[in-house]
Amino acid sequence: MTKKKITFADIAEYTGFSKTTVSRYFNDPDSLTVENQEKIAEALKALDYKENKLAKVLANGKTEFIGVIVPNLYMHYYSDMLSEIISTYEKYGYKFIVFAGNRAPEVERKYISELLAYNIEGLITLSHTLSSKELAAYNIPIVAIEREQQHVCGITTDNYMGGVQAASLLVKSGCDIIIHVNSDIPESMPAYGRISGFKDFCEEHKIDHRIILTDMGNNFEENHAGILKLFKELENEYPKKAVGVFMPNDTHANILLNIIFEKYGKLPEKYKIVGFDDSPISREAVIPISTIGQQVSIMADEAMKLLISQMDEQKKRRPKPLSKPVNKVITPILIVRETAKPRSVS
Repeated sequence: MTKKKITFADIAEYTGFSKTTVSRYFNDPDSLTVENQEKIAEALKALDYKENKLAKVLANGKTEFIGVIVPNLYMHYYSDMLSEIISTYEKYGYKFIVFAGNRAPEVERKYISELLAYNIEGLITLSHTLSSKELAAYNIPIVAIEREQQHVCGITTDNYMGGVQAASLLVKSGCDIIIHVNSDIPESMPAYGRISGFKDFCEEHKIDHRIILTDMGNNFEENHAGILKLFKELENEYPKKAVGVFMPNDTHANILLNIIFEKYGKLPEKYKIVGFDDSPISREAVIPISTIGQQVSIMADEAMKLLISQMDEQKKRRPKPLSKPVNKVITPILIVRETAKPRSVS
């Protein structure tokens, strides 16, 4: 037999309240006393009421949807962060509509238009394609993660500290020269801190070092080709030196590790590798990779809290816009594994 659908009228009859009062419970609960809220809550449980989400959206325009834009799902960091963001549903109750970008501004603008058509309440973006100034012009709550965020709220890791940590570990691992590989990114990008932190540490301590800025591409094939070229260059230029390499992320660090393995069948003592992110691939690699850990679960949670605070403010009758964007910096954690260990550590 088909179970009867419980309506506001049924709840009103059960509680003795008007349908208007029951409606206020769902749409403006703070307008009711705690005692009346509890009475209605007990009735919902007794009647086994199942909320009609679509009706609620139509009634108050609040979709409980958040848009998320990630650059791609190939890089392990982005997929890891997306997983952590989505997992906050249990804590905060928001659902997510996700788009993966492709570095094309017109396509990303289309994504945002599509998200706005679904009446999202806020947006989280990890993509670097559109400037924060352009994003801010959409006039919706936004939180950027690990990207330029001059005009929007954001969450970043202390990349400068991460660059220092990586350089220090490679030096302690007994390297004759240490090298940082990264893209030629602008100083406005948080990841630029990895370059400057690495460079400042080496210059301050007079460490033989080198910084290689090169575009490794956007997929595995391009990454592998670029990193293979890098490895051959290291082999030719430093045949008798212990070389430490700080890669820009764990995905690239793992590719370098695999290329070295393909030639030597092991990771020779002359090579030390440090990645960045502490994404799952760093733990699952053929040899666990030392890395600078971004506290992804904390970053995802802080991003949600920062976004929700903006969304809650917008729901007020007279919302007060932020005088300036709020930007939070999360401390990275040095994670020492097999690919780079201080000499004193066995």
